[in-house]
Amino acid sequence: MLFGISIFPTEYAMHPANLARAAEERGFESMWVPEHTHIPVSRRSPWPGGGDLPKEYWHTYDPFIALTAAAMATSKLKVATGICLVVERDPIITAKEVASLDQLSGGRFIFGIGGGWNAEEMENHGTDFKNRWKVLRERILAMKEIWANDEAEFHGEFVNFDKIWSYPKPFQKPHPPIIMGSGYGLKAFDRIVEFCDGWLPTGIEPSVLAEKISLLRQRAEAAGRDPGKISVTSIYYFYDSNPDQRDIEELEKAGVERVVFGLPSAKEDVLLPLLDRYASIIG
Repeated sequence: MLFGISIFPTEYAMHPANLARAAEERGFESMWVPEHTHIPVSRRSPWPGGGDLPKEYWHTYDPFIALTAAAMATSKLKVATGICLVVERDPIITAKEVASLDQLSGGRFIFGIGGGWNAEEMENHGTDFKNRWKVLRERILAMKEIWANDEAEFHGEFVNFDKIWSYPKPFQKPHPPIIMGSGYGLKAFDRIVEFCDGWLPTGIEPSVLAEKISLLRQRAEAAGRDPGKISVTSIYYFYDSNPDQRDIEELEKAGVERVVFGLPSAKEDVLLPLLDRYASIIG
């Protein structure tokens, strides 16, 4: 079992470089950060978490800059987007950012992706909410072409470019692991099977998660993919509860390969004791 941490890195929280160093010193394998370029003031889209949207959603740093700071402060810790809103990003620029971070970190980047929930946020970037999964698919497929080819081209409904040169290529071959943060229906699993390397569920009970992982593996087998090559990373926001070793054992039995502990967007006096508590659980 692998263990990571997740945080909304903000200007009022512990510096991402210092947090990354502290996590690595305590034996954590990875550090994950989410993405929101902005939050529209209208607040038409309800927050899936319910209630008022926490302010870190519109204060969070750009994930690639925060993760670069984290990577440069460490030597072994993997750095990950959890998740990158690909539907709000130019695929050519994003392909370069992914490859650059992967090169600069020596192959320590994990590319967590997702479609997002805030319709007006993505509309400000030119993406229609109803088309977000089609847009995400084409942008990921286009980035794969850029990473794999000296002269890459892609022609689709939402992404279209003739042959281009784009370097660097990723350190990891053919590219960093692509981990999908999404729902747990058949369509979500089919997307994972088609163009991803793993699944990133959030807050699902272990008993339910075991059933969903079994279903994901069935979909992979039906499509001719090796289920063993599709990883499962579970983000649990444990700081709202009191986790213990039994929680970890249940997740491992369910088929989870990596557990990511959520952290609040706070300073050292809050985060370091939490890191110590989680470190005592993982041994």
